Amino acid sequence: MRVISGFGCFLCGSLAVLLAPLDAITALGHSHAVLASPELKTTLADPDARADLADAVIKVPLFEPEVNVSPLEASDECVLSEECIDQYLWSVYERARKVDMIKVEERIKVTVEKNGKSRTVTKTVTKLVNEDFTWKDPHAAEKAGMSVAQYVIGGMDRGFKVRLYHLFRALDDAGLAPGMTSGFRDDYRQSIASGNKAVTGNSYHGGSRRGGYGHGLAADVVSVKGETRSERCSSSDRMWKWIDAHGKEFGIGRPYLDKDPPHIAPIDGKEYADKRGVNAKLAEKGSTATGGDAKVAKPPQAVFQRRDEHKPL
Repeated sequence: MRVISGFGCFLCGSLAVLLAPLDAITALGHSHAVLASPELKTTLADPDARADLADAVIKVPLFEPEVNVSPLEASDECVLSEECIDQYLWSVYERARKVDMIKVEERIKVTVEKNGKSRTVTKTVTKLVNEDFTWKDPHAAEKAGMSVAQYVIGGMDRGFKVRLYHLFRALDDAGLAPGMTSGFRDDYRQSIASGNKAVTGNSYHGGSRRGGYGHGLAADVVSVKGETRSERCSSSDRMWKWIDAHGKEFGIGRPYLDKDPPHIAPIDGKEYADKRGVNAKLAEKGSTATGGDAKVAKPPQAVFQRRDEHKPL
């Protein structure tokens, strides 16, 4: 049996809106102002929080109770603090069901008749199956020695997180109930991903050849609006079209369009340039939001420990 491709029908939570010029978004991504809440420090900075957030492999029922899609609260001052933005993005990620529909190839034996004679042949059939991938991020986070929040949100590029923050709030204001099903992925997490995915190490979600932890420049986004899965898929389609029409205002686009609908990335990044034919030299040069690819990627544990050493007491 072999997984060959995936579809982006997931679900998520909704947010509020703050529009800002792209230059401002980029600059704010590197602000060192601290407005962190106690909850954020517990979630993203305290290693002891792993016991609650990164248990061993977690399986959940395919059909979960209805999620609350009311807007998440976020202060306008939140954009001044990386930790506040991290907490906001974590809330969006946490509320999303991690369920996908994927195509699976299966080889079966069938009996056929030809010229009055019967014979058995092998036939390849394609099936659509539901996949629950809720357990994958917690498992990868546990292997990396950190909480799920530290892993999924902390592993993304700082400037890219600021862009996501503004985009999600704008999407919620438009009534599209956005949410995130995937953020940072290291090589191990990429190796257990299904459906449409890059070769292990090459993923812009944070593969070792793209800079690793702290350099994730991709996310997967969906909509949770709707009572049924079919309605939520339709809502996701509308949300992706909205991103195609307005995403550039936030410096974000869909590099693969309908080949991988949920996948979004910076429009001045190399991935977007390679897939959409924009100025590759600009993307190679990078910006404060795309940072450029690191030659040698450090493991998530090393980067996380280094960040802790520079935190004020």
